[in-house]
Amino acid sequence: MAYTVFAKGGDVRKFVLGYLIPRIGQYLLVIFLGVTLTFIIPRLSPSDPVERQVSQLMMSGSHVSPEAIIAMREALTEMYGLSGSPWEQYLAFWGRLFQGDLGPSLSAFPTPVTELLAGAMPWTFGLLMTSIMISWIVGNVLGAISSYYENNRVIQVIDVLSQAVRPIPYYIMALVLLAVFAYWIPIFPFSGAYPPGTRPEFSFNFALIVIRHSILPLLSLVLIGIGGWFIGMKSLTSNIIAEDYVVYAENIGLAKRRILAQYIIRNAMLPQITGLALQIGLIFSGALIMEVVFGYPGIGTLTYQAVMANDYTLIMGITLLSIIGVATMVLILDFIYPLFDPRVRIQ
Repeated sequence: MAYTVFAKGGDVRKFVLGYLIPRIGQYLLVIFLGVTLTFIIPRLSPSDPVERQVSQLMMSGSHVSPEAIIAMREALTEMYGLSGSPWEQYLAFWGRLFQGDLGPSLSAFPTPVTELLAGAMPWTFGLLMTSIMISWIVGNVLGAISSYYENNRVIQVIDVLSQAVRPIPYYIMALVLLAVFAYWIPIFPFSGAYPPGTRPEFSFNFALIVIRHSILPLLSLVLIGIGGWFIGMKSLTSNIIAEDYVVYAENIGLAKRRILAQYIIRNAMLPQITGLALQIGLIFSGALIMEVVFGYPGIGTLTYQAVMANDYTLIMGITLLSIIGVATMVLILDFIYPLFDPRVRIQ
């Protein structure tokens, strides 16, 4: 039903062939190229994960026979998908990828990479999705109001604060919040998602603990995010206010709230919706340093640990997650964009 609106005269076939299928093709091409590069780049590294595991075993002082070492090398080569020619490795890589098998982590051997990602994803997704949505809604609403009610003193204060906060890196904001609210005024914990020794469980008390630990990381992202969305929305709406249709609506006596909601915000939202989709797509790689600063057990901390340990299988998994996340959100944006932009429907 919805797609018949997009195609003029109900020509759904033209819309599907001319709009949807090309974008699905672009999506699949991006995924293909991303996976291929993720396969190639680690193999250009001089580090050999098999020899690394064998060296760690030898350095531990364990007595292992030469036959056992040979068998171990063969097993590890198969486990890491390094057996056979490069073409055979590439095909096997795709086959394992379709099965959800990214191999074992080097730094947490023999734990599978997928298990580590599954354990870290909910923390990053919950924290960043919450911060993105709060900052996007609040920043856009305040930005639209500020351009239309620019003489309001409260709005002027918010404008100055946004201009001051926006250039600050979020990890600097994180350090400031830690110093103030975890050291000088110790009302929030320093790090982690819950206290050491606490067993995660689905309960109201544990949820309160998690919320308390997430307030400072959340604030460090929300405050910077609000400033960015505020400035962007104010700039967009300031240009729209001077348009003829807005001036006409004011001259015929329409209420300011109606003009703001139906004429200004609606037309200024298109770039902001695009920015929101892209920011959600980058959710698993968007706050690496912040998670490290707060010791938050998400994808950012996992990435830092993988880089420090030269864990290329885990780095590959995180890279694939980011590629698929960005490409998927761009595809979703392409699908829903005609709902917001009549020009796309007409074309």
